[in-house]
Amino acid sequence: MQHETKRVNLVLEGGGIKGIALVGAVNTLQQQGYQFERLAGTSAGAVVASLVAAGMPTQQLATIVKTFDFPTLADEGFLDSFGLIGKSLSVLFERGIFEGKVLHDWLEQQLAALGVRTFADLKIDEPWAADLPPEQRYKLVVLAADVTRGTLVRFPWDYHLYGLDPDKQSVADAVRASASIPFFFEPVTLGESFIVDGGIISNFPVWIFEQSNERHATDIPTFGVKLSARPENKTTLARNDTSNTFSYAFSIISTMLDNQDHEHINDPCTQKRTIFIDTESIRATDFQLTPETKEALLQGGERAAAKFISTWNFSAFLRQCQQ
Repeated sequence: MQHETKRVNLVLEGGGIKGIALVGAVNTLQQQGYQFERLAGTSAGAVVASLVAAGMPTQQLATIVKTFDFPTLADEGFLDSFGLIGKSLSVLFERGIFEGKVLHDWLEQQLAALGVRTFADLKIDEPWAADLPPEQRYKLVVLAADVTRGTLVRFPWDYHLYGLDPDKQSVADAVRASASIPFFFEPVTLGESFIVDGGIISNFPVWIFEQSNERHATDIPTFGVKLSARPENKTTLARNDTSNTFSYAFSIISTMLDNQDHEHINDPCTQKRTIFIDTESIRATDFQLTPETKEALLQGGERAAAKFISTWNFSAFLRQCQQ
């Protein structure tokens, strides 16, 4: 069996604005000849994964993130225009301050330009996919949290639980749901359920493809890209703003997102296949980034991926971690 393959699955962690670093890492992987069979992501990871799955060259994506006006993502509605009181009412009545429409519409436009609108456009039609359950034969899966049912949801895999045909569901809708940072963005509704950022349950679902097809895992590795330093190398931490009620609420959410999946991250075999990018000096909702900071995030992702590639050996990984 040929183990030194450049066909890989890719899982991208969520992290809000820090997701710019994901683009740098994926760009390096693509330039080194890696081909992505399936992609998964949460929140910002879902945004990047969806565009790569749709076929956007990562160099083009890097150019986009350098020029994109990220503050426009904080799109206020009518209530929000009334200052602190309005934002309080927005959280009370709409369950989130910002609309999320700018993100959704931008993503929908980008995907449409690549010929992708629904998950039917991302179906896998290859012999190896015959081993997958029918609802999982897609190039992309994004994770969200159904806070009404209290469970993790995987789109498009779990649309059947809502009585929906995954082939007819909008990719942009699913990614927007995955990126619904609680209280920051309004949640997405699906039937009677409120759907929010999947990071509150699993921000780094590096396990997801092995669970769906264990035999395939011995043929194609899954790489993870994580927006933090290796656990033993953490030296700096961003300080959350807790000066008022809103910043305090966001700090709670940020803490939840940053501390999910510790069981997986502490596993040595997970660490062996994970690209760690130290972005911990930046907050996930800090959309007011300078061009220099954007460039630093991109380059940080590129360097981290290059370092990972220089030591990666799939055969050695299988020998040590196949069980």
